[in-house]
Formats: sequence, structure tokens, C-alpha cells
Amino acid sequence: MLTPASSRRGFLGSTGALIASAWVPRVLAGNSESSGKKLFSAMGIAAPLTKAAEMKTAGADFLTESVGSFLVPDQPEAEFEKNLARLAASPLPILACNSFIRPPHLHAVGADANHDLILEWSDTAFRRMKKTGGKFVVFGSSGARKIPDGWPKEKAEAQFVALLKAMGPLAEKHGITLVVEQLRAEECNFINRIGEGAALIRAAGHPNVRLLADLYHMACMGDTPADLKAAMDVVVHMEIAEKAGRTLPGVGGDDFRPYFKVLRDSGYAGAISIEGKWTTEQVAPAFKEIAKQANEAV
Repeated sequence: MLTPASSRRGFLGSTGALIASAWVPRVLAGNSESSGKKLFSAMGIAAPLTKAAEMKTAGADFLTESVGSFLVPDQPEAEFEKNLARLAASPLPILACNSFIRPPHLHAVGADANHDLILEWSDTAFRRMKKTGGKFVVFGSSGARKIPDGWPKEKAEAQFVALLKAMGPLAEKHGITLVVEQLRAEECNFINRIGEGAALIRAAGHPNVRLLADLYHMACMGDTPADLKAAMDVVVHMEIAEKAGRTLPGVGGDDFRPYFKVLRDSGYAGAISIEGKWTTEQVAPAFKEIAKQANEAV
């Protein structure tokens, strides 16, 4: 079980020492066939730390927070230490942080690509993520990776692979996994299909650079369970929301069981995080719906 907040406070000193990885053993350890029908090692939600108590009551095992607002790579260490102290008192751990590269001057691709600056940002983010006791930094970052008008896609792909190759050792150094997320075409013009993301990750060839499979973006782009199956060699984390309005599972009635069956058949042993539009009252039913569909996906 997840360690209560009261027993974690001792891990954090005034200098912001590491929060022990024992925080989230069930979240990170995965599960096995011996656990019966259970598919996901844990279920969480993208929500700020201020909502931790509400989300725990609703059934969340962890939170997905924001690199920009929680890890604050552009702020002095003292500002991050304040967030770390808040986390030590939280009833829920942070497993992942998204909204990775937000500063508008940082570009992964194009003529203005500035990988050295991105790597400085990444090193700080990864180092601070390690201090949270979490695992994943999510690389969506539509602005940073958007292909400029007139820039060849082939060049963008080569630039992005080169960046991932450089990020891999940084992530490994800090015990973090960088997970690339496909984005629907309305949000970004690069890496819209799960197969595109998987191909770039394979080309990067580093074990600390993997893929996040987001069932919302997959549905928006027409990715099928077969597409998910073809990418499972690099998938280590999942996100979920319904296609229409990015609502929570159970609101519109989307059927995720064909995708869940792929996960089960592929031996997926990770967590799943809700990332969508929600009210607090919808969260508990959404976790129940995910668990129900996962149990039925056999």
C-alpha cells in the first residue's frame, strides 16, 4: 500500500533531501498474473497537489503534476524546495510530471532548435523529479516540438531523435524515464500517431526514453488496438480520457476494453492516469469504470 503522509515526512529535511522511493512501491512495481484480473498497477489523475486529499478520497493512487508549476526548472532551488515540502505532507505521491518544455524560446526542431538550452532545462527537471520519488517526465510540449512552416519533416525527425539520444543519459543519470506522448493534430503537427512516436523512440535507442500511450489522443487520431499492439515494445505508461470533450471514463460511455485487452495480452505492468476535463464528483466513478472495463478485457 502507499505509505501515509505522516510516515513520509521524516524523509524530507530542510535541505530538500531525496524522498525515498519506498513512497510508491505499488505504483511502480507493476503486477503479475498472480494478481488475477487486475490490469493496472495503480490508477491516478493529472491534478495539482492542492487536490491530493480529494483525489485520494475518490480512489486515486497517485498524481500527475506539472514540470512548469511543480518542478519549476526556471526557478531557484529554494522555490522547488517549497513544493517538495508540500509534497512531503501530501496524502498522495507524484508519479509523473507533464507540461515539460513550456518556455517559448525552447525549440526541439526547426532552424531555431536549441538543444543545449533544452538539455539544461531537462537536467534540472530530471534532477528535481528524482527528488519527488516519482518516475516519469512526459514529453508532450506541443509548442517546443512544433515543426515550423516550410521545415522538412525528415529534418525534424532527425533533430528530435538526436535530442532524445542526448536526453536519455540525463534521464538515466537521475533515475527518470522520459516518456514521449503523441498529440492530436489539433494540438501539434508532429508525432500525431502512436506508431510515429514508437519509431522515433526505437531510433533513439535508449532505455530511459520510452512511450506514453494516451488513449484520448489515439482515439482522436484513429489509432486502433492493433496500432497500440505494434507499439507495446516501447510503451511504459498510459493516460486515458474519452474522445468527445476529453471527458472522464464513464461519462460518455467510451469502450476501452479492446485497448485494455492489448495491454493485458502484451503483459503491461504499469499504471494509468486520467488526463481530461472533470469535476470532483466524476472522478470516483471514473476509476470504477476503468477497473470494470479492465476486468472485462480478457
